[in-house]
Amino acid sequence: MSIGLGIFLIAIGAILTFALNVSVDVVNLDLIGWILMGAGLVVVIIGIALLTRKRRTVATSRVDVDPATGSRVNTTERDDTL
Repeated sequence: MSIGLGIFLIAIGAILTFALNVSVDVVNLDLIGWILMGAGLVVVIIGIALLTRKRRTVATSRVDVDPATGSRVNTTERDDTL
């Protein structure tokens, strides 16, 4: 999702900067385009960094004896966290 948003921001910024030839007195469309391209690049870099994070898995195994029956009880807990 974030990589797609970053590419979209880069594309809109490039259109504003390079493709439009409109002069507006209130805002500078070239500057807005450059800002959008920079923001898109930052979003793409953050998205790639989040994709490459390693996943950590914790598995806990416990063996108990049931006092009523005297049988062994195996319990396994798994925790998948990012």
